[in-house]
Formats: sequence, structure tokens, C-alpha cells
Amino acid sequence: MWEEAITMNKPFLKWVGGKTRVAERIRAVLPPGKRLIEPFVGSGAIFLNTNYDEYYLSDSNEAIIDLFKVIADSKDKSFICLCESLFSDENNNKDRYIELRKKYNETSDPVIKSSIFVYLNRFGFNGICRYNSKGGFNVPFRGRKYGMPYFPKKEMMSFWGKCQDKSVEFNHYDFREAFEHVKDGDVVYCDPPYIPLSETSSFTSYDVNGFNEKDQEDLARLATDARVPVIISNHDVPLARSLYNKSIFIENFEVGRFVGGIRGSRKKATEILAVFNSDYGKNKTLWDE
Repeated sequence: MWEEAITMNKPFLKWVGGKTRVAERIRAVLPPGKRLIEPFVGSGAIFLNTNYDEYYLSDSNEAIIDLFKVIADSKDKSFICLCESLFSDENNNKDRYIELRKKYNETSDPVIKSSIFVYLNRFGFNGICRYNSKGGFNVPFRGRKYGMPYFPKKEMMSFWGKCQDKSVEFNHYDFREAFEHVKDGDVVYCDPPYIPLSETSSFTSYDVNGFNEKDQEDLARLATDARVPVIISNHDVPLARSLYNKSIFIENFEVGRFVGGIRGSRKKATEILAVFNSDYGKNKTLWDE
């Protein structure tokens, strides 16, 4: 199923916890099926690097889903050109950034809001997506000293093309609601906000409502009860091992990360892939080191 997809297709959004660098590992445990469901689609790295006939992609982050819908529904590249127009020298300063961020938080026009989201994703600090208690995007400006951010035109065109070639449905859902749409023939891949590596850390929050331990427990229960293959990514920590104790098998591997957004501080963390309700790939070496 995956032979033709050797080169990794990069998402057009910078995204904390994005799966581009580990897409090969994830594809190795994704069994064949008619439709891939992603309750935590994020930047769409797995969508872009798999080849199912249909996709059912959802996320609790409404901005992401609205943006993807705008791109998917575009009949040409006019929206991509609109986004590109914001990548100008006059917009590469703190005052203009704050002005556009304010407009983003106030407008209800999906096209304007989505185009500014692409701008904020690249001109904001470290590609972070963060909201305050009132739901306002509040990531600070990255700084002119880093130069003009890259505009991901090729990546946006690739995403748009994939949406035209495949049957793709986007929904702004909590993961529990996404699981309600699972049917025979589906494969589910879940990339939830990860369990903290230490007890002093707090759960990652990239949407207004956050994601807590109860959510992790509910996700593990839904994966266990599903009648289709479900694969979950997470940190390799005792809580994850405990929650996923009914999985068919678990693979672990190290992933290099930049700590605090500083390139000189790359460290490695161990992640796991827990596979539920599938014998695909069981008892065989998935990856040669």
C-alpha cells in the first residue's frame, strides 16, 4: 500500500509534536483499510503520508479544521495566494503582528481568519499554537532577527491536491465524538497531547479546553473497545504502559527533540506506538536500525 510514498510530504504548518519525522514508523504499523480516521489530525502529517481511499479527519482545535476546510473547498490557488500576500517585510514586525493577531481573534470570516492563522503560525514564536482562557490566540511575535519566515506554498499546494484526489472529510470534534463515527473497514490513528515525561510537568494544552489524565483514560478505553485497528502514539511512561495494557503489542523508539525551541539543546525522548485490535505486523521486526 505504501510503496509509492517514499519521500516524506511535509505539512505546511509548523506544529509542536508533528509526526513527519516518524511517519515511516507509524505507517509500518498501520494496517490496510478503506478509510483512515484521525481524531487528532494536528498538522496532517499522517494524512499526507498515507494512501487510504478515504479520510475522516477531526480535531478539537477549531482553527485547524476551519483552515483545512477552506483549503479543501478552494477551487483554485487563490486562498494560497492570499496567505502568501501576508508574508511581506511590512508584516515582519511586532506591531503589525499584534495588529493581525487582534484581527484574527475578532473576525468571524473563515477565509480571513484562516489566512491569518497561516501567518501567525510562521511569524509567531516557535510555531506554537496557544490560547488564553477567553479563547484568544496569544503567542508572541518571533522577532525580526530571525529574518523573513518561509512561506510553504509547495506544501499548501500538496495538501490541496491530496484533498482533491481523495475523499476527505474534516470535522471539529472531540475525540470521543470522532470514535462514534468508526465503522467496519476503518483504521484509526490517534496522536493525542502526550502524557508528561515527569510528574512535575503539566499536560500539554494546544486548545482552549486542554487535555488531562481522564481524557487519556477515555482514549485508551475507546481504543480497547473499538472493533477496528487503533494505533496510539504517546510518551513511553508508566502511565501510558498501564493504560495500553490491553493492546496487541507496543513498539518503542527514541525521537530527537529541540528543548525550549533552541537548536543547541536537542535531547531524545522515548515514544511508543500501541496497537489495538490488529495482528498486522505482530511478531516481526518493523524497522531495521
